Amino acid sequence: MIEEILALKKERHAVILAHNYQIPEVLDVADLVGDSLELSRAAARLDAEVIVFCGVDFMAETAAILSPQKKVVLPEKGAWCPMAHMITPDQLKELKALYPEAAVVCYVNSTAEVKAESDICCTSANGVQVAGSLEQKQVIFVPDRNLAAYVARHTEKQIIPWNGYCYVHDHFTPEEVHAARARHPQAEVLVHPECRPEVIDLADYVYSTAGMGRHARVSKAREFIIGTEVGMLYRLKKENPDKEFYPLSEKAVCQNMKKTNLVKVLRALQTLEPGVTVPEEIASRARKAIERMLAVKG
Repeated sequence: MIEEILALKKERHAVILAHNYQIPEVLDVADLVGDSLELSRAAARLDAEVIVFCGVDFMAETAAILSPQKKVVLPEKGAWCPMAHMITPDQLKELKALYPEAAVVCYVNSTAEVKAESDICCTSANGVQVAGSLEQKQVIFVPDRNLAAYVARHTEKQIIPWNGYCYVHDHFTPEEVHAARARHPQAEVLVHPECRPEVIDLADYVYSTAGMGRHARVSKAREFIIGTEVGMLYRLKKENPDKEFYPLSEKAVCQNMKKTNLVKVLRALQTLEPGVTVPEEIASRARKAIERMLAVKG
């Protein structure tokens, strides 16, 4: 099956992009593995006619927005991000009406329609820099309340959060951090900024998945407790075979990320379905918010 995928990929002039949380077999066949923004930027940059995006819906949408001339395929149509759908464009419009002086920062983990209603996007890695780059003192932050709380701690802006969350990261508890430290007293604790504030308070470092990868490579520590989706551990172990990585919780599984497999990747290359497109009226507005984020330094 892998040989057939590689042959078809060459025939279709395609690239396979896989998010860090995908299953190992998919990660191993991918041309590039990374977080959602890394992969979307690569989609726009790479010389390819077809992008097979192994992730969830908003990621493929973002790639389609940044690469309108390319065919973007999401191997599993039912792979969606619950948090991205916790706010609708109409709900955001109502919030904007309540705070007319506020800028709207939209986490990339959101639908294209919500991005289109926003002033600027951010990632888990650059949320603080994005908020700090704005002239407005008030900032509406959607849809993740936990990332909003993290940004609020590190900026002087008045952050107005939406009550969305990632069910994987929101489920981590302080008790799990204490228990993990007791099992692995020499390990550094790295958690994602989508975690609750009380979990972040107990961590040694707070990073996006890309940041976790960079830290693990340069840290002198030999053991790490990882507070994000368990799929990230495969990449960390593969890149750092001389170090040990432990999940903060074995239950930290994104079911939608695990829906993609090699059978579906092969079928996507055979049929170029399910295709992901964004209407240009939405895409053009969402693209402005994404490109404004990409222009932020730091």
